[in-house]
Amino acid sequence: MKKQILFVDDEPLILQGLKRMLRGLRSEWDMTFVQSGAEALEKMVGAPFDVIVSDMRMPEMDGSQLLDTVKHRYPNMVRVVLSGHSEEEMIMKTVKSAHQFISKPCNAETLKSTISRMFALREVLTQEGLKRLVSRIESLPSLPSLYTQVVELIQSPNSSIKKIGEVISKDLAMTAKILQLVNSAFFGIPRQISNPAQAVGLLGLDTVKALVLTIGIFSKFEQKQLAHFGIETLWNHSIKTGAIAKKVADKESADKHLSDNAFMAGLLHDVGKLVLVANVPDKYEEVIETIKDQNITLNQAEQLVFGATHADVGAYLTGLWGLPDAIVEAVAFHHRPEICLSNDMIPLTFVHIADGLEHHGNGTLSMEAPILKIDYGYLQKLGWVEKIPEWLKTCAENKEEGKNDG
Repeated sequence: MKKQILFVDDEPLILQGLKRMLRGLRSEWDMTFVQSGAEALEKMVGAPFDVIVSDMRMPEMDGSQLLDTVKHRYPNMVRVVLSGHSEEEMIMKTVKSAHQFISKPCNAETLKSTISRMFALREVLTQEGLKRLVSRIESLPSLPSLYTQVVELIQSPNSSIKKIGEVISKDLAMTAKILQLVNSAFFGIPRQISNPAQAVGLLGLDTVKALVLTIGIFSKFEQKQLAHFGIETLWNHSIKTGAIAKKVADKESADKHLSDNAFMAGLLHDVGKLVLVANVPDKYEEVIETIKDQNITLNQAEQLVFGATHADVGAYLTGLWGLPDAIVEAVAFHHRPEICLSNDMIPLTFVHIADGLEHHGNGTLSMEAPILKIDYGYLQKLGWVEKIPEWLKTCAENKEEGKNDG
């Protein structure tokens, strides 16, 4: 079945150019072209669309107003900004309503790959209610202490980008949204950025101030939402997984880019849990009860209750935000690395290993006991099973460093 895509731009010549440029995709996509927000909303009433691609500056109803309306009326639609305007004000207006930002002029391949990637990600989640939930999410919960720290730094006359970047790099929710922005086409950075401190430096203090203080992208996590879910526990596991992933990558002589991506993917690998806990806490309580009642794994319980796992949700969201493919892949398959056919060192490899080691390390670190959360068949395919003792040693060292740091 063809995908339905709606293009909105008030300039007829732009629309004509898009039609010509995308003519070769008519066998895959049904494309509708309109010249105003009002006309776009009219079209949506009569026909379902999978994706809307809108310009920003338009008379009467601009792109941010249109996408905000679409978000509330049709939350499962993917929302893309295609604009030649990159002013900070315009970017800030669309942060809450757009999943992706593409700069004009762009070629057909860029547009096709961006939209096709979104379609592929949509297939990860089969339950329509969950698609709608993830599509309309505006913010992720942040640790209260870190959120407060960032606000205090921004309000302080002695604040600096470096200090703010250091704090943001400690929080997975803040990191995810910062990376979404810095990797958008609006900023014209020719390479993918996966280091949050570097991202803050590239975005600039004013943009970060707008994000944290004005837009409210990062919300405080209300612990009362779920009595049996510990945000501190999740945070500790995430940061340790990221640290171990980086250490193992370094030990295996991975290059700096791969090592940094391994750390970031480790930090974000469980971001789907935050999404579910923050938005449907009652349902997540049901997950926890299902684990107890049926003696099954977390993934199995999530699948029963939601029709998807936290890994699926996290991959869908980070993919919509446009984070690097390697990070999205690691988030999606950190429990099932065998799905990936690559035999190369990739962030997924190190995150899967680190997640297993970190969970194993919560008990007694042992060279003899099997590491339950590691897929030995996957490591055997890579020829890495014999490396496990060294990694356990690395994990123990990391645990010791954590004690010293504390």
